Amino acid sequence: MAERKRIAAIITEYKELSHADVIVTKYLKGFPTDEGFFEPRVDVASMYIDQFPDDDIGRQIAHEHVVPIYPSIVKALCLGANELAVDGVLLIGEHGDYAWNEKEQHLFPRKYFMEQICGVMATSGRSAPIFNDKHLSYNWHDAKWMYDRAKTLGAPFMAGSSQPLAWRDPWLEHEPETPIDEAVAIGFSGLDIYGFHTLEVLQCMVERRVGGETGVKAVTCVQGDNVWQAADDGLYSRDLAEAACACIDDKPPGGMEENCATPALFVVEYCDGLKGAVLMLRGYVNQLAYAARVNGETQACGIFSQGHGGPSGLPYAHFSYLSLNVEEMFLTGIPQYPVERTLLVSGVLEAALTSRYQGEKRIETPWLNVEYQSYEDVKWRPLGPRPSGACLAPWPPNPELGK
Repeated sequence: MAERKRIAAIITEYKELSHADVIVTKYLKGFPTDEGFFEPRVDVASMYIDQFPDDDIGRQIAHEHVVPIYPSIVKALCLGANELAVDGVLLIGEHGDYAWNEKEQHLFPRKYFMEQICGVMATSGRSAPIFNDKHLSYNWHDAKWMYDRAKTLGAPFMAGSSQPLAWRDPWLEHEPETPIDEAVAIGFSGLDIYGFHTLEVLQCMVERRVGGETGVKAVTCVQGDNVWQAADDGLYSRDLAEAACACIDDKPPGGMEENCATPALFVVEYCDGLKGAVLMLRGYVNQLAYAARVNGETQACGIFSQGHGGPSGLPYAHFSYLSLNVEEMFLTGIPQYPVERTLLVSGVLEAALTSRYQGEKRIETPWLNVEYQSYEDVKWRPLGPRPSGACLAPWPPNPELGK
């Protein structure tokens, strides 16, 4: 029997329902899906945890699963020795007590973590697959460095959020080479934390258009009443936004204007002429959604996660699909979808927050000339339009699972 792959988890903070919890814990306990629970096929062999708040659960979970926590990233990757000793890396740089800048970006140390990881690989003469949770960095220079460094080392690289792998109701997946004229994604919450999620929803859909991805030539962020005026000015189509919102449950009475005191809009101008928009509607919706105009016809769907706003005992199974695809990369060395998607979204998000900071200025982005083709499909996807009963139990009753 082949030896199981060993994975290092490099983490900023490990609290209940943190990204470390909803990802790394699954690699220890198992993956709840529509089809039931899947046992991990790799082993978490080490952890590095940067911060230990009062409500830390990382030390207890590591103890329960006999996973050593090392005092440095280098030691975690080398399992206490002097060269790379693991077969894959989970870089979970989300949550923790880190500074914010004037553009309201949370300055997580993902690039610093990546430098340490790649340094070990470079000096060991061997690379291993890396997954970076969420966007690559808060600034384009660092994001592009991370992308280029992984490529230089020949390290398979995946990144991004769980939302492209969440449930879609009604199911919508554009066929490759779909003629998309315009697209809108609907989001909520903070522009840094959830603007990224919403941009990834937009991008994972529109990258399947005719010709594939061509890059983004300009980005603008507007807020407040300017958001509603932007529809009148033709920057996005109000009917597409309403079609997307119609796919979301539990909206309050009234429309967008009545419920959104602080709306925000990212206008994304693609190099091939596609009109893209992200509409952040805090107070009106609490899920994500998407709509597009395809050959004059409106197509729309809601994006549904498990457990948002619900009890903490739910296993947040949409992270299972993300984690299972990352596990597939650890096993095969083949990324399950293009990291270029997250690279481009990282740059668009920074440009949008820069636009807002500079008084809603239109930011031309010639550096975002990121071209790529979407993958035909990924291996692990939800079976149905909503989380099934198989996902509802917090963890499987099998006492051997995760030992």
